[in-house]
Formats: sequence, structure tokens, C-alpha cells
Amino acid sequence: MNPIKVIVAGPRGKMGSEALRMIEKDQSFELVACIDRKNDGVKVKDIEGLPSLDARIYTDAENCLASVEADVLVDLTTPENGYKHTKLAIENKIRPVVGTTGFTEEQLDELSALCKEREIGCVIAPNFAVGAVLMMQFSKWAAKHFPDVEIIEKHHDQKLDAPSGTAIKTAQLIKEEREAHKQGHQDEDETIEGARGAEFDGMRIHSMRLPGLVAHQEVIFGGLGQTLTIKHDSINRESFMSGVKLASERVMDLDVLVYGLEHLLD
Repeated sequence: MNPIKVIVAGPRGKMGSEALRMIEKDQSFELVACIDRKNDGVKVKDIEGLPSLDARIYTDAENCLASVEADVLVDLTTPENGYKHTKLAIENKIRPVVGTTGFTEEQLDELSALCKEREIGCVIAPNFAVGAVLMMQFSKWAAKHFPDVEIIEKHHDQKLDAPSGTAIKTAQLIKEEREAHKQGHQDEDETIEGARGAEFDGMRIHSMRLPGLVAHQEVIFGGLGQTLTIKHDSINRESFMSGVKLASERVMDLDVLVYGLEHLLD
């Protein structure tokens, strides 16, 4: 079987460089190009700290996606660039696998419609760590029995969006299983605005940003005389690569947009 030809957007980022290392080690993938905001025309192997791969770097995403023969675009950039790259990839019949969070519902709807029109698959995952996906699914199940819940997500201090896409996705899944209601005392008073975190469907989401963290989340349920905590920790970014690999393989057989890695797990 021929290897899956991959373009990586964001190769110098922490997630992007980890994806390059995964591709270098796995013979089922072949890196054919990268999209970066600088180093146009330079080969990946000539960038300090990146794997010894011959693929060329493009600064013009439109030119790259229109001219390079590829099967999959792995995008691990920012919401703004991720949306632009995803749309261009679909238009050029390249299947996007996107780990960028922060897409709006309108953008997701637009991309989904474009996938159906072009009959091409796309995977957008708030989190590529399989353990994090299981944590979200377990939380959805627990919400049937513990409707009072708060989410605490912790990430490195260079993360741009808050709350995280994983926290939002977790809250959306929980919402499907519980009736919305205000938590805490009915006369509760925030003496410092924001102390109780963001409110979503009555539950609370708290975001922490500190150096030394990677990606961590606790979903804490409370009931009469008991609490239940479902927790996941990504110790390093290698934890996300099993999900990137799975999505890059499975997207080859899709003709619709799939939001969430859980839909790809057996």
C-alpha cells in the first residue's frame, strides 16, 4: 500500500514538530510539504530542531495546496489560519485533519457543507489524545447520574483560547444528558467578577494558564454525600500523536466532516 501523502501546517510549533517526528518514524506516511509563515522554499531538514525530511516549506498556503499532490493536510496552527487552510484544502480535494480549536459554529457549518459538496472527508478534533476523548465520553455518561458539575482545564501559558476546545466539547456533551440549571446558592455573589468561572448551560468552566503545564482537565461531579472526579493529563505532546495518526488514516474513507475524535473510535 502506498503511504499517505501529508502536508503539515505549523511545522515549527510544538504540536507541528511532534507531528513531523511521528511521520518520520511511520512508513505509512510521507511528508510532501509544509505550510509555515516563513522559510519559503527551505527544506524541513534544513531547519534546526526539525526532523531530517526533504519536504519543501511554503509560505503561500493557497499555492501549496493547489500545486502539491497530497492526500491529507494536518493543521496544528491557529483558529484563523486553521479555518483558512481547511477551506483551501477541501476546495483542492485534500482531506484536512485539524487539531486547531476555536472554530465558530458558523465556520463548522460552512466547512461541513463544503465537504458534502466536494464529497471529501475532514476531521476536526478539539483533542487528539485518546485518553482525553475517553474522559469526555465518561463525563457524558456520568452526567446522567450527577447533574451538578464543574470543569477545570489547565494548559500552558502560550495557549491562545480560553476555555479550551476540550472543555467546551466536554460541556456540550454533558449538556446533552442534563437539564440546564443554576448551580450554587441562589443568592451567590461574585465579589470579584469571574471568580466562579465561565457559565455554560448552568455549569461552570474554569481555565488555568501556567508555564510547566501541557494539557490537563478535571470534570468534577457533586452529589449527596459524594463527589466523582474524572481527570486526564497529557504529560507531553507525544500523547496527541496516536489520535493524529488515527484521524489521518480514517479520514481517507470519509466523505463528510467529523467533529470529535470519539466518532472514529470503535
